[in-house]
Amino acid sequence: MAFILGRLLAVGLVHIGLLLCLCSADDPFVFYDFKVSYITASPLGVPQQVIAVNGKFPGPPINVTTNNNVVVNVHNKLDENLLIHWSGIQQRRSSWQDGVLGTNCPIPSKWNWTYQFQVKDQIGSFFYFPSTNFQRAAGGFGGFIINNRAIIPIPFATPDGDIVIVIGDWYTKNHTDLRKSLNGGKDLGMPDGVLINGKGPYQYNTTLVPDGIDHETITVHPGHTYRIRVHNVGISTSLNFRIQNHNLLLVETEGSYTVQQNYTSLDIHVGQSYSFLVTMDQNASSDYYIVASARGVNESLWKRVTGVGILHYTNSKGKASGPLPDAPNDEFDKTFSMNQARSIRWNVTASGARPNPQGSFHYGSINVTEVYVLKNKPPVTIDGKRRTTLSGISFVNPSTPIKLADQYKLKGVYKLDFPTKPLTGPPKMETSVINGTYRGFMEVVLQNNDTKMQSYHMSGYSFFVVGMDFGEWTENSRGTYNKWDGIARSTVQVYPGAWTTILISLDNVGVWNLRTENLDSWYLGQETYVRIVNPENTNKTELPVPDNVLFCGQLKHLQKPQDISSASTLGHCFTFVFILLMLCGAAPSFIR
Repeated sequence: MAFILGRLLAVGLVHIGLLLCLCSADDPFVFYDFKVSYITASPLGVPQQVIAVNGKFPGPPINVTTNNNVVVNVHNKLDENLLIHWSGIQQRRSSWQDGVLGTNCPIPSKWNWTYQFQVKDQIGSFFYFPSTNFQRAAGGFGGFIINNRAIIPIPFATPDGDIVIVIGDWYTKNHTDLRKSLNGGKDLGMPDGVLINGKGPYQYNTTLVPDGIDHETITVHPGHTYRIRVHNVGISTSLNFRIQNHNLLLVETEGSYTVQQNYTSLDIHVGQSYSFLVTMDQNASSDYYIVASARGVNESLWKRVTGVGILHYTNSKGKASGPLPDAPNDEFDKTFSMNQARSIRWNVTASGARPNPQGSFHYGSINVTEVYVLKNKPPVTIDGKRRTTLSGISFVNPSTPIKLADQYKLKGVYKLDFPTKPLTGPPKMETSVINGTYRGFMEVVLQNNDTKMQSYHMSGYSFFVVGMDFGEWTENSRGTYNKWDGIARSTVQVYPGAWTTILISLDNVGVWNLRTENLDSWYLGQETYVRIVNPENTNKTELPVPDNVLFCGQLKHLQKPQDISSASTLGHCFTFVFILLMLCGAAPSFIR
């Protein structure tokens, strides 16, 4: 009898598993299967190897709802190791899923690995990309949308459509060749162009744009309002985004609703994401240009490095023609751009992912417990190698990730000695990590003493951007901080010869990457990690190591061979079903 009941239960579980695998977007689990491979494309008219996801370049967007549990089975069909990073996704209690070298062993070539995480209490516009081996320069990126639950109102009328646009500078060299240049001590030089959704520029000028280049066309209906999510996924170039004759009503950036303001154009720096409402209120006498052009550079020299797409009304009467709409004219004075950045404010009355005002967390009244001044400079030579630094330290990724070293109590993998102020002696190469205090409140001053714009990203968090100015930061600079409605986001720009201050509430246990988003500087060492440990060591603040964790470095002997011939998303779906059923008593607190 027990045997028969067991067989019936097993059959029942299989049917439940199949049902959950076919669930709709409203269900608590959402499944994706990503096959990451090389394809040949010619975005700037030159055939080259790019990285595609499911055969698409850029990759398909992930579209989920707040508190969904996201399962992404990644098949690495490249000829080198791979990690996927979910930029801006906070990975609450689970830095195991962050997809950077300090927390994860990479997925070997021809293997697959399943990311499993909850988009806990988040909404907004984000993106994913490959985080190792300079692969983002070849593609592998795509949008990541987290929608509000139906019971939480959005602070604007529901748009008529949702459009994802990824922009970024681009080289016609393969990422492996670009990597060799950096390893050989060379600059990458000027990019060959700017792509919009993986495509080159519309031929607005026959001298600058040759024949045979495919461009992006976005078709819209007259009178409709669309939410347009724009991500700068490029290597190192800040871009000014604009749509000819259309206002951009800024409503959200990287998970925070903003005070709604109209812009004719907006500077979007490397790694940043913005969300605009754009109303199609023109007369459609012709199509309109969508433009992403380089900022902070010699614009006459960089004219060919401009992305141009087409906004096409369904009733359009002709093709776009004539000159492109102008970008701000402030090549030698970044004051306009900085003032524009300062104008982006947090909407403190709007609800976020939860039914309470975003501004109910009064960051300006919290006492700072830790202060770090992080300074970057132009590249330096350390031990005969060209490197970039943060406060005089060029970060060296350990062969064993920091998270695994902690889990297995390995010694000597890293040092908890990152300085609170820049080193005064010669620069050095170290695996030096910031020791963050759980539930502390950290002030981080980002001082850019380079001649190039920098963007900085913090994994695991949204931080508050409270101040920025030109010159050297001093203690007196705190008098200029915005302590009420500074925007909360995960990536912020730091202007050349200037500083930006962010405040971080350290409530997310884990090991979190703090880095420049400029891919060349990141690759050469301009990063560190913030290690945050709950002294009580409880699963309430950090989830246990996943059962499919990969091993490398000192722990590679623990790694079992993987037979990917039998691996599939369906198999991982069944795994999740069994876990869900086994833990059903705890499910409400997990998926609420």
